[in-house]
Parts: sequence; structure tokens; C-alpha cells
Amino acid sequence: MQKIKVQTEDALQKIKSLQSQLQQSIMTSPKKLRDLIREIRAAKTQAEERAVVNRETADIRNSFRDEDNTYRCRNVAKLLYIYMLGYDAHYGQLECMKLIASPRFTDKRIGYLGAMLLLDERTDVHILVTNCLKSDLNHNTQYIAALALCTLGNIASPEMGRDLAGEIERVIKSSNAYLKKKAILCAVKIVRKVPELMEMFIPCTRSLLNEKNHGVLLSAIALITEMCRLSPDTLNHFRKSVPLLVRILKNLIMAGYSPEHDVSGISDPFLQTRILKLLRLLGCHDDDSSETMNDILAQVATNTESSKNVGNAILYETCSTIMEINSESGLRVLAVNILGRFLLNNDKNIRYVALSTLLKVINVDHNAVQRHRSTIVDCLKDVDSTIKKRAMELSFALINENNVRGMIKELLEFIVSCDDDFKADVASNIVLAAEKYAPNKRWHVDTVLKVLTSAGQHLRDDVIYSMCQLVANTSELHQYSVQRLFLALKEDPSQQSLSQVACWCVGEYGDVLVHGTSEEADPIQISENEVLDVLEKTLISSLSSVISKEYALNALVKLSTRFNQTVKRVQSIVHPYSSSTEVELQQRAAEFSHLFGNFSELRNGLLERMPLVESKSGLVNGGSESSVGQQEPSLLGGDGGSPTKSAAPAVIPISAPTQQGSSVFDLLGDISTPASAPTPSASSGGNILDLLGGTPSQPSNTDVSNSMDLLSSLGLGTTEAAPAPAAPTPTSFAQQSLLNDFGLGSFTAPTTNGEAPSIRSIEGYSKNGLTLNFDFERSAGSPDVTVTMTAMNNGNSELTDFIFQAAVPKSFQLNLQPPSGNQIAAFGLGNVSQRMVIKNPNKQQLKLRLKIQFKRDGSPVSEIHDVTNIPEAAWQ
Repeated sequence: MQKIKVQTEDALQKIKSLQSQLQQSIMTSPKKLRDLIREIRAAKTQAEERAVVNRETADIRNSFRDEDNTYRCRNVAKLLYIYMLGYDAHYGQLECMKLIASPRFTDKRIGYLGAMLLLDERTDVHILVTNCLKSDLNHNTQYIAALALCTLGNIASPEMGRDLAGEIERVIKSSNAYLKKKAILCAVKIVRKVPELMEMFIPCTRSLLNEKNHGVLLSAIALITEMCRLSPDTLNHFRKSVPLLVRILKNLIMAGYSPEHDVSGISDPFLQTRILKLLRLLGCHDDDSSETMNDILAQVATNTESSKNVGNAILYETCSTIMEINSESGLRVLAVNILGRFLLNNDKNIRYVALSTLLKVINVDHNAVQRHRSTIVDCLKDVDSTIKKRAMELSFALINENNVRGMIKELLEFIVSCDDDFKADVASNIVLAAEKYAPNKRWHVDTVLKVLTSAGQHLRDDVIYSMCQLVANTSELHQYSVQRLFLALKEDPSQQSLSQVACWCVGEYGDVLVHGTSEEADPIQISENEVLDVLEKTLISSLSSVISKEYALNALVKLSTRFNQTVKRVQSIVHPYSSSTEVELQQRAAEFSHLFGNFSELRNGLLERMPLVESKSGLVNGGSESSVGQQEPSLLGGDGGSPTKSAAPAVIPISAPTQQGSSVFDLLGDISTPASAPTPSASSGGNILDLLGGTPSQPSNTDVSNSMDLLSSLGLGTTEAAPAPAAPTPTSFAQQSLLNDFGLGSFTAPTTNGEAPSIRSIEGYSKNGLTLNFDFERSAGSPDVTVTMTAMNNGNSELTDFIFQAAVPKSFQLNLQPPSGNQIAAFGLGNVSQRMVIKNPNKQQLKLRLKIQFKRDGSPVSEIHDVTNIPEAAWQ
């Protein structure tokens, strides 16, 4: 018994010792991945989560310092999870390399996964992986080789691609389909990184089209597509395979049910869409290839079921392919009809895709898209803002001479109910479309007026300027236009854009409003005092902005010359603003007060109507077009309400690049900065006509002296004046020069009569949807040439922040005038013009270097381009 008792005690001690060893082993072993995930998910705050992660990463770092690699695989797995949460884990790169070098499959799997996540081309460890990849690509176990292929496909660098391209080619030629499809995808990565290795894969790739395995075939088509995109020669080479691709696609359509490849009743839709994308690439601009695939595309379009999303994906790719190749007209109509059916789908994603695709193909078959106009307009009522935006863009692209009335009516209803983010774009595009397609001038005036009253405070400056110019250029509708604007201002003075346009028009044509008789206008009696009451109300209203008050102040002063009995009342309204807290209003009122005092005899000449502006924007509708090279308005100037440059955007949206310090002139050593026009100043003591660079004949000394005294009294001795493009009015020489300094007209110096030589226009730049055309003008015998640049946007999205700069060789002098705007509407609905005068005293060959900058969809684009195809008549 004693012996048994001793043995029992020894056994109990051994059990306790084993338990303690096991407990110690459990305490020292690292935490499992699932336990870490559970603990992190249990954290209620970011601070708690950060504490858990910091504690665990400290344990992992300590474990990595030990030579024992028993738990290295588990620690790297936890480290990768921590990395995916957004925490730093790059210190585990070398541990991944150790796992990759391990003979165990489980270690290699975690090691390669860590390499794909933690390594990139900028790390030194990236180079060390190449030898391990080369060794594992030749491994007898296909699963280990597959791990190496997956990793190479994710992290391949140019150097790694050159080193392992031979191994990839060998695997592609092997009989193992499992490895072959992975190797083909690695070849896609290598071709992207090192395009010159493309020739290595072309011979083996064509034979892959005969493979029966769908995975290999799908990968092979992806490789062919990538090579065709990168090389035109490869594209021509694979055009011979179009019949084979057509046969593969036909077999997929005619194939019966196959559980291995069937998705919602359609046989391998992934392979079908890949083939369609490749056919689109091969058939583009090639009649023979397009004719070969016409029948199969029609068969796919008619036989594919559209009730499920899988079928819609194939139909979408089919429609895109039909519209991009040289297909038959009937096939294009079929594709557009399919996209039209997409617009009736309840799925918002499908409707959005249909609208985006129709927007791309509208230039291919405009009439076919027009048939679905009503459905497209209905999409404007969708609650989804992205669908409304696409429908809006497509609606403007559909406008033409035949449907302009109906489409503009729908869009005017849309502008009332749409989100504020859309109002500015819709208003500007309606104005552009109305300028281009207006059936008559009265409809044009009514349309722009509805835009002013509907868009509220969300109008851009281009709409204001367009309406002012439209009224000015439509003399037969002056009374009708000003009457409608005046009544709208009287009813709702809170809309600032409407206030500015109405004040400008009333100031210019107030006499027609009160005393005119026109058959176009309604017989409404409006008194002079009633007009002044409305303008005074605008001035004192707390809802009026400072710019609107400036317009109203200018209108009042101009009316002092239009009305007969209200001069004293105008003076009494204007004078108190000489002490206004707003500097602009104070300066205007002070300067205007001089016109009622010592210089009252000049008031009628200074405040006469603005001359008509010659438009060359291309948005033709009678005489109403956007001006080219419009100067910034000055005192009492062309906007009728912007005496200083700070208020210029109130009427004319100009963003002219400054010529000083422009980087475009430092592009080459033989390029010189263009000569700038001299800036007049009070201290110069020069002739007032020097603002225009001098004239052949000079006014009398008395006229010049009076002009300089007036400028000095009004504090305008240092005011800059930009050259005005408007034609001169029939006034006296001295009076006209003085008007020009006030921005009230444009002075053209007398020139000798000479017949200008005929110079052909050229297209100087065409890229990124932007086209720049150049028109040349030169007087007979003169070495100077005037170049008019016209920029047109043929893309499907608006260009913003457009800046055009030019440079010439040192022997030339360039004077670049301000542009007509800095935004270009899409689909050719608008353009921007800019003039430049080039002095060529030596009559040398003319060359231009251009710098073009703009933003499309928020992405900046900058281009430098040389124009060398200028016709000889422009410089000889």
C-alpha cells in the first residue's frame, strides 16, 4: 500500500508539472487571429481600438526579434489584418520574405499574401522577391507555382517583368490550364509595364484562341485586347482573327445549357463581354472587319434576354461595339433603340448607363437618338441627381432648329424645379442654345428673360452679358425688351441678375421706354418719374447687392440725358452717395456729380448710347452674338454699370491671362515677351490719344487741354483703358477720343484705304475635344497682322478656366487682347475668341507657340503646341 501511495503521488506531481508547462505555453503563445479580430470589433471607441492595436503590434515586434519561427505565420497574418485597418505594418516586409522562403505551403501562402499587400516598386525588398518567384515558378506543385503567378501579377515592376518574362512564356506554352490562365494575366501586367516585351507573347497568344477552357480563353482575349491598345501594328495583326472571334461568340450564343458556365440562363456572359470589347477595338475604322462582325452583333442584340441584369450587360457592350465600328445604319438604329429601352428600366444604374452611352453616340446617329427625345426629357424629372444631370446634358445635345421651341420649353420648366447646383449650368446652356437656334428675335428675347426670372440668384455673368448685348443689337425690339425688363424689375427687385440687366437696358433706352411707340410692345404708359422711382427703390433696397446698386446709379445718370424734366431729381438721388461707405458707389457718385456741375456741357456726349458690338463668337442669331476681345468696362462703359475693373464681371465674364511674367515666353531661347501697350498716366503729360497708340491726325490743343483737365478733375489720370472692338460712332474727332477714354465708345484712327489680301483660315490645334481655329487679317502693304483665335469644344463636357497664351520669336512683337470668356460649352454650342496683333517689321516667316490651359470635369489640362502652318499671305 505504501508503494502504491508513493507512485500515486509521483503521478500527481507529474500531472501538475505538465499542467503548469501547458499553462505557461498557452500564456507565452501569441494570440490567434480570430481572437484579435473579436477584440478589435469589441472596441467601442477609436481610442480603445488604437490601444488594442498598439498592444498587439508591440507583441508582434517582440516575437519577430526571436529566432524561433514557430508563430511567425500567425503573427504575419495578424499584421496583415492590422494593415488592412489602416495602421502601419511595413516593418513586416522581411518577415514575409522569410515565409516565402519556407518550404511549407501554409507559410508561403501567408508570405506571398503579405508581399502583395506590403511591397511596391519603391521598396528595396521588392528586388529580393524576384529570385523566390523564379524558383517557385518552376516548382513541381502547381499550387505553389500559382501563388508565385498571383504575386507577380500584382507587384510586377519593369525590372521584374524583364527578368521573368521567359518563365511566363514557358508557363503559357504548358498544358496545365490552371497555371496557363494565371500566366496569361501575368503577361498582361508585364506588357503594361514593359511594352517592348509584347513581341515575345504575340506568337503564343494567337494559338490560345483555339483553347476549349473558358478561363484560358478569357485570359487570352484580355491579353490580346491590351496589346492591341498599346500597338497599332499588333492591332492590324489580330484583325485577321476577327472570323475566329465571331465563331467563338456564335458558339456561346448557340450553346445549350452548361452548368459550369451558365449565369442566369446565359452562357458565360463574362467571355461574351470580353469578346465584344475586343471586336469593338478591331472593327474601329476598318470596313472589312466591321462587315464580318455585323451579322453576329445583330444576332446578339436580338437574341439576348433583357429581363435580367446579365443580359443587359451584354446588350450594353453590344450597343457600344455597334456604335464604334463602321456598322450599317440599320444596326446603329437597333443599338439606339436598345438604349432607349434601357431608359424605361426601373433600375437607376441601367438608366444612367443608357444616358451616358447615348451622350457618347449622339454624334454618330443624331436622328436615331432624336426618336427617344420624349423619354430623355422625362428623365429630367427623376429624383436621382446623377440621372438628371446626364439627361440635362443629353437634352441640350438634342436641340436643333426643328425642336428648339419644345426643348427650351421643357428645360425652362426644369430650371424652376431643379436643384440649385444645376441652375447655373442649365441657364447658360439655354442661352447658348437660344443664340444658336432661335427662330426669331422676339422669341430669343422672351427666352432669355424667362431664364433671368426663373434661375433666381444662380446665374453666371455670361447670361447677364448675353441679354444686354441681345437687347442692344435688336433695335426693332428695344421698346418691347426694355418694357418687359422694367415690369419684371418692378414686380420682383430681389433677383440681382434681373436687376442688373434691367438697369442697364433702362439706362441705355429709357427714352424708348417712356416715349417710344412700337407695334411689338404693349400700349402701356410709363412716366419718367415712375422709372426713377423703380431705380431709386433698387438703390435703397437692402436686397440689392453693391453691383446692382452700381448699375442703378449708372442708369440714373444716363437717364438725365434721356429724360427732359428729371435732371434735378437725378442729381438729388445721386449726390448723397458721394459719402457712401461703399467705395465703388462713393467714387461713382463723386465723379457723376462733376457731370452736373462744371462739366455739364459734356454730359450729353459722354452719356450717349453705346455703339453696337460686332459679334464673332459663332453663336449666330441675326445680329445677337457674343463679342470677341471685349475690353473690361470702365467709367460709364459698355456695361452701363461698371466704372472700374472690380465690377467688370457684373456684365462681361472675362478671365484674361496677364502677360507679365507669363511662363509661356520662357519656353525657348528664341521666344521673346510680346510688347505691351504703354499705360497712360497723369504724369506722362502725353496726348490723351496716346491711349490708343497715337493717330495720324491730331485734335486741337484746346480739345486736348479740356480733355486732360476733365480727367484730372475726375481722378482718372491713371486709369487704364483697354482697346474697344466696337465700331466708331459718327462723332467729332476730339469728342470721340474723349469718349473712348471713358469707355463709352471705341476710337479707330484713320487709316489709308487699301484692299486687304485674302488669307485662308487654319486649324492650329485639335486635341482633347478642343479645336483652335485662326483667322488672319492684314491690310495691303502692312507688315502687321491681326489674328483671331476661336476655340470650340467638341467634347461632351464643359471646359472651364480656359486660358490661351501665345509667344512669337524675338523679331516680332505680340499684343494679346483679353478673351471673350473662360468657359466653353460642350457639343460645339459655344466658343471663346481672342485677338492678337502681331507686328512683323521684317516680314519674316510667322510662327506661334501656344500654351493652352483648361479644366474638364475638374481635371486640369495643360498643353504646349507649335503652329507652323501659317499661310504665306499672313506675313509676306
